[in-house]
Amino acid sequence: MSDPTTPETPAAEASGAPQTPVGPPPPSFIKLAMRNMVRKGRQSLLHFGLTAVGLLAFLLFLAWLGRPIVPH
Repeated sequence: MSDPTTPETPAAEASGAPQTPVGPPPPSFIKLAMRNMVRKGRQSLLHFGLTAVGLLAFLLFLAWLGRPIVPH
């Protein structure tokens, strides 16, 4: 049981550690990415389009490599 004459303090205060001010949490990664995409709209769309075309080309290439070889 605790002694009523001594106040209970958290461990951080008792150890003398400096208290950090509580502020708003930093923005999430998704929020920062969306803000950046809005700011650089055309470039983001270009990069997205190039990525989509490259991925489609890669998948088509893999499908072409995996095609069955049929002798004539």
